Amino acid sequence: MELRSDSRSTSFSSLLLVAFLAVLSGLVSRTESAQQPFRREPGHAHWHHSAFLDVRESVRSDVRRMLHSRAEVPFQVPLEVNVVLVGMNGDGGYRYDVDSHKLEEFLKVSFSTHRPSCQETGEPLDIEHRLVYNVFPVGQPELIALEKTVKEAMVPAGTALEVDFGRLLPAYDVEATKVESAFTRLYSYIFDMDVGAGSAGTADKPIPSAIFVVNFDKVRMDPRNTEIDLDSLMFAKLPELSDADKEKQEADYIYRYRYNGGGASQVWLGSGRYVVIDLSAGPCTYGKIETEEGSVSPRTLPRIRNIVLPGNVSPVGHQSTHDIFSGQLASLVATTIEHVIAPDVRFETVDLATRVLVPIIVLQNHNRYNIMERGQNYSINIEEIESEVKKMIHEGQEVVIVGGAHPLHRHEKLAIAVSKAMRGHSLQETKKDGRFHVHTKTYLDGAILKEEMERSTDVLAAGLLDVSDPGISNKYFLRQSWEDESEGSSDSIVKHKPLWSSYSSKLQKGKKKKAVKKKGDLYRTYGTRVIPVFILSLADVDPKLMMEDESLVWASNDVVIVLQHLNEKIPLSYVSETERQHAVPSQVQRHILAGIASALGGVSAPYEKTSHAHERPVTNWLWAAGCHPFGPFSNVSQMSQMLQDVALRNTIYARVDSALHKIRETSEAVQNFASEYLKTPLGEPVKDKKNKTRTELWVEKFYKKTTTLPEPFPHELVERLEKYLDTVEEQLVDLSSLLYDHKLYNAHLNSSEILQTTMFTQQYVEHVLETERENMRCCTIEYKYTVGVKSYQTLVYGGILIAGFLVYFLVIFFSSPPSR
Repeated sequence: MELRSDSRSTSFSSLLLVAFLAVLSGLVSRTESAQQPFRREPGHAHWHHSAFLDVRESVRSDVRRMLHSRAEVPFQVPLEVNVVLVGMNGDGGYRYDVDSHKLEEFLKVSFSTHRPSCQETGEPLDIEHRLVYNVFPVGQPELIALEKTVKEAMVPAGTALEVDFGRLLPAYDVEATKVESAFTRLYSYIFDMDVGAGSAGTADKPIPSAIFVVNFDKVRMDPRNTEIDLDSLMFAKLPELSDADKEKQEADYIYRYRYNGGGASQVWLGSGRYVVIDLSAGPCTYGKIETEEGSVSPRTLPRIRNIVLPGNVSPVGHQSTHDIFSGQLASLVATTIEHVIAPDVRFETVDLATRVLVPIIVLQNHNRYNIMERGQNYSINIEEIESEVKKMIHEGQEVVIVGGAHPLHRHEKLAIAVSKAMRGHSLQETKKDGRFHVHTKTYLDGAILKEEMERSTDVLAAGLLDVSDPGISNKYFLRQSWEDESEGSSDSIVKHKPLWSSYSSKLQKGKKKKAVKKKGDLYRTYGTRVIPVFILSLADVDPKLMMEDESLVWASNDVVIVLQHLNEKIPLSYVSETERQHAVPSQVQRHILAGIASALGGVSAPYEKTSHAHERPVTNWLWAAGCHPFGPFSNVSQMSQMLQDVALRNTIYARVDSALHKIRETSEAVQNFASEYLKTPLGEPVKDKKNKTRTELWVEKFYKKTTTLPEPFPHELVERLEKYLDTVEEQLVDLSSLLYDHKLYNAHLNSSEILQTTMFTQQYVEHVLETERENMRCCTIEYKYTVGVKSYQTLVYGGILIAGFLVYFLVIFFSSPPSR
């Protein structure tokens, strides 16, 4: 019995020991799992997106004033910008701390609105962004995790010159594509949203855009120091820095980012909906040689060192204060908004097409290679191009890309056009001997080439489609024969003819326009937009042959022209740090994508912005690096999700801008008619007693007020205009809300409906005005005094006047006091 009891007690104690160890290990595992970066706890602060409720009535008021008074008031669209401060909560470099609330208020006051422009016309759009800012810091665990990722991605890259003191310091390159996943996790952690969840056109919830402003501790992330355990510092209390420690915060090394091997930079555009501004990196220098416009220098971005240690910088350094730093940071955010988040529109194309056809036509003057063949260094991938283009169109739209190679000598007129487009200009360069050397540089002028190709009667596009896929021909084109056999067809499908074009005036009925028949004319079906891409694959040409502005692509709103030839790298007049940038003329994949993005989505290069003072686009190379195919500092054939959203919004903006212009034109036409035919007997325009706007005047006169003057306006027209303006007002307010919530597909449908209704209304008003003007052409308005009709009213008015005078004198007589 004693042995049994001892064995029982031993087993029981062992069970207790196992249970205790299990509980202890569970607590340890829970603690370890809880102490992880990018982990959303139940008490984690949520991102709020509800600013439109505060500005709805203001937007409605501006829309009403714009519609009913024809005032030059732009359409207000709230735009939310999220500024995320990393390492600026007393835990980053120099332990610098930024008051996020003060910075948010400063941004609201200093840069509250932004109005993009159209680079093609140079005119501002009738759309203005009302900026809504959210500024919030990031915790210490996420900061240390980012520092660890960047430290692991650092690769030695020789030495770099320190700007302030002129020392040569070790330099490191950080491949941005390798650290991008860490910033993507930070984006998902803050906004509780997956970056790769899909396009903004199909999303059913708001999608934010973020600006990451980073301030790393360079001492902690020094790649030469392998003794520091960054994991242990994530949740530990960081030590305070003495003045001596702050002087060593630069750690005597320099690091900079390169996106896919492109130009070195401190700032870069990510593949998601965020940009990164690293104030601890660099400073970097890049831009165009022998020009000051847009070049990025060590003084372009603010340095926290100049704030914390203003007396230890070189004599040429800036004595910055905290207020100056806030101003520099706000200016940096404003530049980011103007160039990346809400940039200018490259081409304002109003098109309601439901299908997009992009034929890639390779014209080659040789038979040595074919860039359509896969597996070569010079090959192009049509599937990848099609995948990127599909991200720039709205849901429900269809895109088809076909391609083919054709010898240039079989198309003589196109070969002549290429020859005519060759141009040359002289350059003066300084050689090592110190003298100027003049030489001529040949380039291909895209505008002249397009004009010459338009004048030619070559039917290469039609032949390519007919040979490549006859099924596409049946779907995209009405005819199988590429000859104009009909004469003045009235089908609304032919010639890209909209349905509302059938609304014409009575004078035009019965008249037929003579159509000139051209053999081989290409008639597009309604709802299809064709953007041809011509790739000139040339051999035996100048080894340094390029297009204008040292580019390999030229794009307009309806055609893209790309130059390709198998020559060595061409040195450009652009420099990154101390290295010249080069163009690779054999690889044209990203140039094709850049041209299609400009022509189809109206996407402008992130380094260009319209300047009304200069009357031309000016350059700022700050955002020339990143996930985009534009410019000499880019090296990726991909569009970031932020620029994809820009392309989707540009099509909406183009429709709304066109609709607002048509509304103003319609109101102006009505007012001009009223001013011409609605006059008093003295020849003056009819005026009301109240001080009203001109548009309210004609609405009051024709619709609301009863007058004995002749009214050459049908009440039905004014009634329809009133209902139309009220409907458009509601639609525009809803559109502003949809754009704020990033519901771009619904906004796309809304803008299409607004544009079509505006076109219907404008043509209806023009028809009524022309009819009434024709009716009044043979008549004149005369004002006569008719005795037979008006004599009765005259006697009554005279009697009332006499009775009034009599009553007045009686009141005065009896009210006067008697004389004493």
